Amino acid sequence: MRPSKSESPDDLKKRARAIYRILTKTYPDIRCELDFRNPFELAIATVLSAQCTDKRVNQVTPILFKRYPTPQKLAAGKILDIEEIIHPLGFFHSKAKNIHGLATKIVHDFGGVVPGNLEDLITLPGVGRKTANVVLGHAFDIPGITVDTHFGRLSRRFGWTKFDDPVKVEFAVGELIPQKEWTNLSQRMIWHGRRICHSRKPACAVCPLSSLCPSFGMGEMDKDKAMAMVKSDKDFR
Repeated sequence: MRPSKSESPDDLKKRARAIYRILTKTYPDIRCELDFRNPFELAIATVLSAQCTDKRVNQVTPILFKRYPTPQKLAAGKILDIEEIIHPLGFFHSKAKNIHGLATKIVHDFGGVVPGNLEDLITLPGVGRKTANVVLGHAFDIPGITVDTHFGRLSRRFGWTKFDDPVKVEFAVGELIPQKEWTNLSQRMIWHGRRICHSRKPACAVCPLSSLCPSFGMGEMDKDKAMAMVKSDKDFR
């Protein structure tokens, strides 16, 4: 049931875990929607995905990684050449600088190997906690909460937190869901945000979380119209 105004911390945790169980049934076969073969490729792809769709990134990274398959190759590359390849992704000046700097730091400070811990990852150019948790979760199988715009929006709509700050959202939600599920939770929240719980107008009438969501009713309540708003996997591949 949807929460009352006097929902206790224990009730909040129970409702959060009930929501996660439904998300697990709704999206059983989740995966990272960025294509990668190793931690280096995932780190680069995640940095490039800022303010850009994963689908577009996946169209560009094969060209980039064919030209620069290792941190050493990318670190030795010329910024202008990197910019030319990633130009379609937008913000290519800053992104080229970041991924070149990222590769250079990996080579010089970490022996050419992407570090497998949060503290070192966030020292890399262009890498914050969000990117670090993506890399840790999907490349190293170390649970982490990835607070992107979808995750933050849904966390607030679900009444899990009132915070806007991504780090505060991360820690608040981390208290509700078991740590071993953090990576899968992040991916399922992102999938739900992309497919049903849209930013401007969620497809409330067909949402499987309707009985547990305090924001139910803020979006489209006509079932036919809501169904037409739902996106499928093919929209992101």
